[in-house]
Amino acid sequence: MPVRTHYKDNYHECSFRGALKRLVHRPGSQLLLSLFFLSINVVMAQDLISGFEARTFSYGGEEFRYRLRTPKDPEPGKKYPLLLFLHGAGERGSDNAAQLRHLPVLFAKEPYSQYEAYVLVPQCREGKRWVEVDWGAKKSTRMTAEPSPMLAMAMALLEKTIAESPVDPAQILLAGISMGGYGAWELTARKPNFFAGVLAICGGGDEQNAPLLAKTPFQVWHGSDDKVVPPQRSRSMVEAVQQAGGSVKFTELPGVGHDSWTTAFKPASGAIDWLFQQRR
Repeated sequence: MPVRTHYKDNYHECSFRGALKRLVHRPGSQLLLSLFFLSINVVMAQDLISGFEARTFSYGGEEFRYRLRTPKDPEPGKKYPLLLFLHGAGERGSDNAAQLRHLPVLFAKEPYSQYEAYVLVPQCREGKRWVEVDWGAKKSTRMTAEPSPMLAMAMALLEKTIAESPVDPAQILLAGISMGGYGAWELTARKPNFFAGVLAICGGGDEQNAPLLAKTPFQVWHGSDDKVVPPQRSRSMVEAVQQAGGSVKFTELPGVGHDSWTTAFKPASGAIDWLFQQRR
């Protein structure tokens, strides 16, 4: 699921290109360009990981790297919310940085920096999936008896973090986009009545799990023009959960493609505020 970002500031784009052209024709330009892009990458990496500690986790005989944001000034005896974020396919790998794009990085600035909470961000290995299904299929498949190795790892990491940190058991939250949206639906079904609230964006799941999902509040977002994950996948899950008596707020964005998370994560959408208002 490739993520494409289009830079729409024409003035700055032209100025940037002009500066590069002038730089290319100067003596020693190759060295200057290398240093230029290296400095940009360093600044971007520092901004990306701000507030998220790099950690490792041993599971199944392997070492997995992940990131954890902790409350800035935790008070003794106080328990805090925990948000588990499942990233999309474009952020897979082992660099322990790419998975911070889209939502986690937003916690480094207002208004989301106000939330004193744990934010747990595991990284799925390249070529693996949180849920081993065809993302582009219009119809669902039955949930397997056991989770995928990557989702099992995330579940074990979640339990470890809860056991080792002052986490409020009544405010454990879950969010996922795209591949992670599939993961959010399935993880909630595998741990029914566990999460206080779930934000599932442009994903899908097994409609037969609806009775397991009915007691968990959901917000679901999907673009009507999504060509990667059919919007029908979210529609059918929402309908199934509602028929099972569940509480689901569904926002389908007209004319929006796969990156519906861009709108969902904006403060104006209220989705993140809603998520942190949920308690079990």
